[in-house]
Amino acid sequence: MQPAARRPIVLGVDAPAPTPMAVAWAADEADRAGRTLRLVHAVSPPPFGFTGAEWVGSLKEQHREGGVVLDRAALLARERHPDLEITSDTVEGVTDQVLCEESRHAELVVVGSRRLSHVEEWLSASSVTVPLSAQARCPVVVVGAPEHVTEQPPYVVVGVDGSRSSAAAVDFAFDLAARRGARLRAVWVWQRPVIWPADDHDAVQTLRRQLSETTAGRGGDHPDVRVTHDVLVGHPVEQLAAASAHALAVVVGRRGHGGFTGMRLGSVPHGLLHHAHCPVVTVPPPADHRR
Repeated sequence: MQPAARRPIVLGVDAPAPTPMAVAWAADEADRAGRTLRLVHAVSPPPFGFTGAEWVGSLKEQHREGGVVLDRAALLARERHPDLEITSDTVEGVTDQVLCEESRHAELVVVGSRRLSHVEEWLSASSVTVPLSAQARCPVVVVGAPEHVTEQPPYVVVGVDGSRSSAAAVDFAFDLAARRGARLRAVWVWQRPVIWPADDHDAVQTLRRQLSETTAGRGGDHPDVRVTHDVLVGHPVEQLAAASAHALAVVVGRRGHGGFTGMRLGSVPHGLLHHAHCPVVTVPPPADHRR
């Protein structure tokens, strides 16, 4: 397996044109982290019923189109970072499966988002963000909205809920904030049970202590990252989406303590893919990201 220090940042590039925001995010991150940017375009198998000649012709055309879109993405990346090391490849297979395989040897996988509705997401063969975020072996960044760089100082939001995934998300968020010279806003959202006989204040204070304990000691490698702690009351997706309104990114664990949508993606990251106002980073549990 490739050493962690050499793992590239992988950008999934769609036809007919690359997503400029996703290219910019991936290129900037590769430059900051001193890593290679690997551009990957998936060539899907032609539909059943094609003759042998039609099958070959379809694959050739898809490879040609893939080469064009990869060249465009590389040009956009080099315009931002002329000295960035960039590789590119067309790989035959279904896009989410291709990128999941790439994630086994990547530091990050970055994709753009077409902001499909929930119905379109499940019915569209081209939907990539949910299955990729659910199954990738490394963190996945979905760029459906821009980083907000006008907020000074800039900040990264990380959702915390006490799960192993959210602990991994905190580690990733510290690194991300440090590379950007940003603050880290750690947020724990408490959804009050329907029947709750206890005092809300006591519950919030308990969660605030747990939140502080989760981030304590993790900033040792990044002493310059200022951390703030917020316990919010409400629906986790709504509150984290609101917190993302002026953020560089919102980082969450793949699986939390809430309900699940299937395919091993927690309900909170799934909801944020639709409602966040900045890039969404989904981080797998530590065992899923084997270095």
